[in-house]
Amino acid sequence: MRDILNRISQPSDLKSLSIQELEFLSEEIRRRIIEVMSVNGGHLTSNLGIVELTIALHRVFESPRDQLIFDVSHQSYPHKLLTGRAHLFSKTRQYKGLCGFSHPKESPHDHFFCGHAGTALSLGLGAAKSRDLSHGTAHIIPILGDASLTCGLTLEALNNVPKNLNRFITVLNDNARSISESVGNIKNILSRLLNNPTSNWIYREIEEILAKIPACGSALEKFGHKMTESMKNLVSHAPFFEEFGFSYVGPIDGHDIAKLLTTLEALKNSTRPVLLHVLTVKGKGMPIAIANPIPYHGARPFDLISGKFLPSPSKLPTFPKIFGRHLLSMAEQNPNIIAITPAMTAGSCLDDFQQRFPDRCHDVGIAEGHAVTFAGGLASNRTKKVIVCIYATFLQRAFDNVFQDVCMQDFPVIFALDRAYISGPDGCTHHGIYDIAFLNAMPNMVIAQPRNGHLLKELLQSALLWEKPTAIRYPNLETEEPEIPLQYRTLGRGEVLVQGHSLLLIALGHHCETALQVRDLLLLTGIDATIVDPIFIKPLDTELFNHQLLTHSFVVTIEEHAVNAGLGMIFNSFLVQNGWKEVEVLNFGIPDRFIQFGTNTELLKEIGLDAQSIASRILQEWPQENKRAVLTGEPGLC
Repeated sequence: MRDILNRISQPSDLKSLSIQELEFLSEEIRRRIIEVMSVNGGHLTSNLGIVELTIALHRVFESPRDQLIFDVSHQSYPHKLLTGRAHLFSKTRQYKGLCGFSHPKESPHDHFFCGHAGTALSLGLGAAKSRDLSHGTAHIIPILGDASLTCGLTLEALNNVPKNLNRFITVLNDNARSISESVGNIKNILSRLLNNPTSNWIYREIEEILAKIPACGSALEKFGHKMTESMKNLVSHAPFFEEFGFSYVGPIDGHDIAKLLTTLEALKNSTRPVLLHVLTVKGKGMPIAIANPIPYHGARPFDLISGKFLPSPSKLPTFPKIFGRHLLSMAEQNPNIIAITPAMTAGSCLDDFQQRFPDRCHDVGIAEGHAVTFAGGLASNRTKKVIVCIYATFLQRAFDNVFQDVCMQDFPVIFALDRAYISGPDGCTHHGIYDIAFLNAMPNMVIAQPRNGHLLKELLQSALLWEKPTAIRYPNLETEEPEIPLQYRTLGRGEVLVQGHSLLLIALGHHCETALQVRDLLLLTGIDATIVDPIFIKPLDTELFNHQLLTHSFVVTIEEHAVNAGLGMIFNSFLVQNGWKEVEVLNFGIPDRFIQFGTNTELLKEIGLDAQSIASRILQEWPQENKRAVLTGEPGLC
């Protein structure tokens, strides 16, 4: 009965296994996930909770012909283990290994790139329509987490479910959590469904019996359907889903393989869209993870025996921790400060703020657009100091809300853009490297980035006085936090960190440290670079740059953002608009392609954004006149 997992090379191998063997397999999958995540880190509790459900889905359906579409897909590890990728699983979230999310280029069993919540139902409906237009017979199975129902995109998709859609089974994996505890009215609806489970089978049998009565069976069936709907209204809230066109089934135990198999087989050929409500335990099989679902959602490496997280080798704080601590300190002094987050209370380090000021910390669920527009409404009277704490990659989902409900109104909302960098192991769906591009296009918007924790605190405090829509972007990296007095930062004022004379290095945020390393490498060749931290991407410190360009005609920009429409392109536009025709520029940033996953160090080296690569490229591009000037001491172009 042991070592079953190594005998599974494709989902069809499950069909010959007994129920007992499938149960043993579920234990093996959990052990494998725990072993690998203890080393690599990754999404732990969500994957431990969906093991039996994934086994049952692959046993009943025929992937990849039948499409399993995992919402967010941070619960797809069991799916990967059952679809021919078990031998690569130890490299999950590692450079050139397996992605931690669905990845179509990795396997035909992954049909879409998924990394943001709320997309599965819309994708599923589109795939089903494509299937029907092609006269196909495949089953389409979106698998949603309960928190996905707080996402507006899911509700929009619910509004478009055709009532005659067949071979379409939506699985609602209900573990009562997103990352933080699920919030809002949707959670309450699911709670009432759980407390008043209703057997749909009884109602279906009544309708079938009535339909078989000769002559008047069809009319009685319609009457019987209305009668059963009335009965449901009395005893449950299943009509919430049925009003959207679904036949609701459940809730059932998501860890009972036999029950799951029986139910899925019965639903397989339904002529109406079905919503199967499944109850699971997030973190099942690992008691410490069940007891601590928030930190073990996106777990860092931990001890395999105790389950306790391994200590960090560094004692430096991270940008998000400094942000959370300082925002709480500011809120203790200013009762008008209000924080808003779309289901990222823990990730944005707002837990202490929420405990201290529950009426002033609003987790709105996975609803980024609502979070931003809600903030605009709060800030409309200009007495409340509203801070929206959101990952840069998730702000993309609220583009129009930022534009219309904040910038157009010129409301003084501060956006704390966490994870504004290459989010290494998470890959292309989570890199926060596109926000400058769309925010810079918006009138009234201020964009700033601190190079360290001290400057982050200064920008936060200063932004309260600017009374402008402001985005302060920062990575989830360790940083210095000098214990020196905080000072007010003038809007649009940059800073010279090192004054040289032959090359101007403009480095954004934490890449000021990279620029300092580049400068040291260039000094070995006799090139003495000036380093400027612009601090503000918008408005740019034109006075500072006009002054520096009087003595520097070769400029390098360095940023961890898409080079297209990032700081480099903004600076290039500044040069053109101000007539600096003789200045030569090299722009270093993220190239125009999707960056995959690995450690940040590996990915930065791959794209040439590490200090050694930047210095080498500068020396290759350096004008010959200046090379001679460095060697001879004669005047060059700079």
